[in-house]
Amino acid sequence: MKNIMYCILAILFLFVGCKQNVEIPLDKSVIAPQTERILFIVSNAHFYGDSDIGAANHFSEIVQAYEVFKRGGYTIDFVSPDGGAIPIGYISTSDSLQKKYIYDNTFMDALETTKKPSEIKASDYKAVYYGGGGAAMFGVAENEAIQNIVIALYEDGGIVSTICHGTAGIVNLKTKDGAYLVAGKKVNGFPDAFENMEAAYYKTFPFSIEQKIIERGGDFKFSEEGWDGFYQVDGRLITGQDPSAASMVAEKVIETLKQS
Repeated sequence: MKNIMYCILAILFLFVGCKQNVEIPLDKSVIAPQTERILFIVSNAHFYGDSDIGAANHFSEIVQAYEVFKRGGYTIDFVSPDGGAIPIGYISTSDSLQKKYIYDNTFMDALETTKKPSEIKASDYKAVYYGGGGAAMFGVAENEAIQNIVIALYEDGGIVSTICHGTAGIVNLKTKDGAYLVAGKKVNGFPDAFENMEAAYYKTFPFSIEQKIIERGGDFKFSEEGWDGFYQVDGRLITGQDPSAASMVAEKVIETLKQS
């Protein structure tokens, strides 16, 4: 817990990449059984690549979705490539929801003790949610153990969801027939139009989310306005553009689960 709190203080005003949105429209859908679980996928990356630029998981994108799922009756677990503590940032202490979770010891302890992929059984979960933030660009997409978990869940009828830079995590996913998961699907994520491609942080990125999705056969869609709650639903793949869509992505996951 202490390490997480130090991390918060160190990167309290980190705002590279995604901006923030705090509104949480909540569905009135039927509460899920407590046995149903959602797996949040996060990153251990403290820096942008090999640089000394601090990176973090987007706190607002985590807590907005977490709040929706918790109110829906779901249990949430966190997994990261290495397990253990993750860096968090893009924090606004003036936002009541974020402030609530900063002081929630159980929640913060979960971020300090994320599970390793080897501790996860795909069949225990109904959906995965890839969190965003600059850290999401590193360590997740190439992790084969996480890929195997997600594909096993998806091919068993589960839902794959992402927000913002979290979409980077799905670019390498292949179904059992060898096709990329995103091929032929409408996909959203943080678009090139809103990246500062001349900035030092961007030059560390292993790839462009938008271009990689297109390269993999996906139909990348985005809102030119930005920060307007834009998301895409294509079957059991649900993707959001930026923090303003985090709660809506979670709502759509629940809605889709109720329809299955």
